[in-house]
Amino acid sequence: MPDGDLERRLLEYLRSRLGQPALEYSEPPTSVGGGFDTRIFAFRLGGGPPAFAGPLILRLFGPLDHPARILREAVTQNAVADLGYPTARSLLAVTDLAPLGGGFLVMERLSGKPLMESGMLRMPQVLLDMQLQLHALDANVLLRALEREDLASMAAGGPALERETMMLGGYLAQLERRIARGGLDGLRAAMAWLVEHRPPEPARPVICHGDFHPGNILVSGTVVTGVLDWPNTLVADAAYDVASTLTILGRVPLELLAVSEAIRWLIRGLRPVMVRRYLTSYRRRRPLDPRALAYYEALSCMRQLVRTYENRRRAGAGPLNPLDASSFGEVLAARFSRLTGLSPGLPAAI
Repeated sequence: MPDGDLERRLLEYLRSRLGQPALEYSEPPTSVGGGFDTRIFAFRLGGGPPAFAGPLILRLFGPLDHPARILREAVTQNAVADLGYPTARSLLAVTDLAPLGGGFLVMERLSGKPLMESGMLRMPQVLLDMQLQLHALDANVLLRALEREDLASMAAGGPALERETMMLGGYLAQLERRIARGGLDGLRAAMAWLVEHRPPEPARPVICHGDFHPGNILVSGTVVTGVLDWPNTLVADAAYDVASTLTILGRVPLELLAVSEAIRWLIRGLRPVMVRRYLTSYRRRRPLDPRALAYYEALSCMRQLVRTYENRRRAGAGPLNPLDASSFGEVLAARFSRLTGLSPGLPAAI
């Protein structure tokens, strides 16, 4: 959808939804980039309800994104914010495709800039401190919030949140279904290994962000103003979150990072040191079972491999996003093989 149409249709929707027919923009939507699956716009309203008076973000999902994903992300952000953790509150979660062509969230816009732009030397410590703070939160608060929203959504005729997919067993089952439904034959044996070798449940599962890296942490000076991007959250062993961070820190192609060439050059030189420092420091503060960590690193690889396989199979419908068109999938397949002895297969990027 062209940005001009999006601007008009978003305002029409908000006027109707908020019961404010005279609502206008004080700052129209401006693209501020996005991840590999969403488009993100900053905007501001004039004359709206108090909760919508500050700077806002529109997070627009694709038409193929499941409505449950959007609702789970909104509930997760608000539950974590209720626990005092710095993140943006979701103000609206819309699963209807009609207004903008995809579901969307309207949320608070946080101040600050990504941690990776604020200084390389402090990055591992800030990353560690914020992840440990997250893992110290009461995961039952999030699970109860998901249960309440699940019941409310279904009572109103909306989608089920599929909250079980935020637990390890349900998440593994979801990946199995995606592989079977999509005919992702190159991943079947690798996925079977993950199901067969699933480790015991931890005594205290924690909230795992699932995509915890410096690009998702905002800072202003020495203060962390927020942690972004919560669609990959699980309630699981903390080792899952650490393994996901290791996968991102150590293996994402540097040319895909939205930073200057100078910062990219610094990251290239410091990357191995930063990864070792992060993992060593985490283990000093919280024990990690090496076997569990290896398993969850393989699972983290599989999550990305499923998405890459799906998107490469759909490549005829449009250009691949930069991540799935890169060598990232092949790098993760090789890492999975080293961890498990099995070699996942992927279609070639076109």
